[in-house]
Amino acid sequence: MTSTIFIDGAAGTTGLEIRDRLANRSEFELLVLGDDKRKDTGARREAINACDVAILCLPDDAARESVALIDNPATRVIDASTAHRVADGWAYGFPELVGRKTVASARFVANPGCYPTGFLALVAPLVRAGLLPADWPFTVNAVSGFSGGGNALIDRFEEDRGIAWRGYGLAMGHKHLPEMQRYAGLAHPPVFAPAVVDAMRGMAVEVPLPLSAIGGAGSVGDLRDALAEFYAGSAIVTVDTSDEAPAELLLRKDAAPWDGMKLAVYGSADGSQARLVALLDNLGKGASGAAVQSLNLMCGLPEETGLSLSA
Repeated sequence: MTSTIFIDGAAGTTGLEIRDRLANRSEFELLVLGDDKRKDTGARREAINACDVAILCLPDDAARESVALIDNPATRVIDASTAHRVADGWAYGFPELVGRKTVASARFVANPGCYPTGFLALVAPLVRAGLLPADWPFTVNAVSGFSGGGNALIDRFEEDRGIAWRGYGLAMGHKHLPEMQRYAGLAHPPVFAPAVVDAMRGMAVEVPLPLSAIGGAGSVGDLRDALAEFYAGSAIVTVDTSDEAPAELLLRKDAAPWDGMKLAVYGSADGSQARLVALLDNLGKGASGAAVQSLNLMCGLPEETGLSLSA
């Protein structure tokens, strides 16, 4: 059975990437508005009520407006914005954490943020397992390709190629913090230090842990084994089970689209410190790939269908 999909905001970075992933999928029929209709409220209302699943690739306020246009009990929604990530009535689109059945059966699904995807993939299973305390003051250091900031940031990097690194969120209160705290089950929001680098795509998210100072924390091996067990059998999330750290980790400027995620736990020789690291594509598992994963589940398909999982 073919499902009709409408991407509201299909001209943006995330929307274009989703279209690329769905373009040759016989399971889906894309409902596309012409350039003259993309911002026409009447045309959008008609499309969003005619489709089986609407994927919103819009700013937060516009996403809320799109949901308000739905006047039928059937249209299902995947929202790639921040607008509904901690809203009542919305499933969080991270099937590995919330359960595949939860996403598959939901009418409204909020796509996770790219940085929270890496953070939650690392921390949430370990807090659930009792290997890290929920009241620890976690910190997160992360870098992303500049496409994570949308077309405006892409233009700024391309206009000034002398800039290699942009740190931001220095006033704290980043909009990703509520979902990071809620879905990791934390007592406090983490201290979050995000940055973008001179690469189109790619992301590294790191959570440093002074294990000797964390009462009741598991060992480096315990943390690694718990993550490996949690994601066992996943075609999308993999865990490096080696106890040897590489000399370096790289993000490449010419990286191809990738919808997987790799997790690792690196520890000091004496076991007193650890670094939890997630590598992903901010436009893949961090955005468009995650939306397609949820779409697959909502339409009764294997979650990895149509995804690029060869790094």
